[in-house]
Amino acid sequence: MKETILKVEGMSCGGCENRIKNALGEVEGIKTVEADFHTGMVRVLAEEKVTKEEMEETITDIGFEIVKEG
Repeated sequence: MKETILKVEGMSCGGCENRIKNALGEVEGIKTVEADFHTGMVRVLAEEKVTKEEMEETITDIGFEIVKEG
C-alpha cells in the first residue's frame, strides 16, 4: 500500500469532500480516502498499481483542480 497526498483547489464544503471521496472510492485499488475542505488536502491509501496521475484525473473529471507543487 502507498499513501498519496494531493492538494485540491475548489473544495468549499463537506459535500465537496464527499464528491471526491465517492469518486476516488470507485477506482479499483483505492482503499481509503480522507478529504478536508478546510485545508484542501486529500489523503489516499491505495495499492501500488494506482498511479497519482489516475487519482488526479479522477478528481479533475468531477470539476476540481489539482494544485501542482513547485
